[in-house]
Amino acid sequence: MMTEAGVYLKDVVKRFGDFTAVDHISLEVSPGEIFGFLGPNGAGKSTTIRMLCGLIRPTSGQGRVHGLDIVSQSEAIKARIGYMSQRFSLYNDLRVEENLKLFGSIYGLSTRTLARRVDDVLDLIQLQDRRRAMTSELPGGIKQRLALGCALLHEPPTIFLDEPTSGVDPATRRAFWDLIYDLSDRDVTVFVTTHYMEEAEYCHRIALIDQGRLIALGSPEELKTRLSGHIYEVDVSDVLAAVEALTGAPEVLEAAVFGRTMHVRLNEGLRDEEYLKSALTAAGQEPRLVQRIDPTLEDVFVALVGRRVEEKT
Repeated sequence: MMTEAGVYLKDVVKRFGDFTAVDHISLEVSPGEIFGFLGPNGAGKSTTIRMLCGLIRPTSGQGRVHGLDIVSQSEAIKARIGYMSQRFSLYNDLRVEENLKLFGSIYGLSTRTLARRVDDVLDLIQLQDRRRAMTSELPGGIKQRLALGCALLHEPPTIFLDEPTSGVDPATRRAFWDLIYDLSDRDVTVFVTTHYMEEAEYCHRIALIDQGRLIALGSPEELKTRLSGHIYEVDVSDVLAAVEALTGAPEVLEAAVFGRTMHVRLNEGLRDEEYLKSALTAAGQEPRLVQRIDPTLEDVFVALVGRRVEEKT
């Protein structure tokens, strides 16, 4: 007997008047999989999640969440999923355990079950020692853990996380992802959006969407392997001027700012280092460093999304 997919979409379309927010998206997410859903602002990520959560209906296409139809069984889906948004939506004037009890009662848990689940969740999110603390007094990262705990009280088989670590420091983000891995080990399907490319590396697979369309799907390593050309990290005194000088130059596929340096993707087959040094020097930008590096997911993102912007214009 085949295991039912945690999330399933087939040719799903969502239109708002003349605007197509989601354009024939198809994908399948297995139980226990950590699935990253990436794309620029306005790409259709939140609209897709709202359809999967049973909040809005697709214009056409098919979708299921753990076997439940996103159109005809939307109310049943709401009771079987957890959802955590990027905006903190708990009550600051309640204590930690009071927020958990409130959300547990909303999910319809009995008094006995709720007491057990509050203790289980406090253990999972490592907040037993803060159960009596006022939510308003918690640091941002701790609040995010509490919000995740509230979404897990009813033991949903699938949880949707929309930018769950927005605004928290890198160490807190890593601790939060440890919790996500724990959920995956318990066969919870985790469907997550993030703008942090280093977080996307933690996902088992990634879907990249832009302008409502699915433009890439695979594991982080698969997506990076598919990227053609060679990536070089370049350090110059004026990064913005160097990017402008190389953009559109022969053999340069992309040039983009990466922190204090830049990444340049070149066609294969060139004497890349010499070519870059010569091109930069000719533009008045003497390079301090030119070294070939392995592609990152951010390189993939820049390449695929940038290509679609060029095609559109």
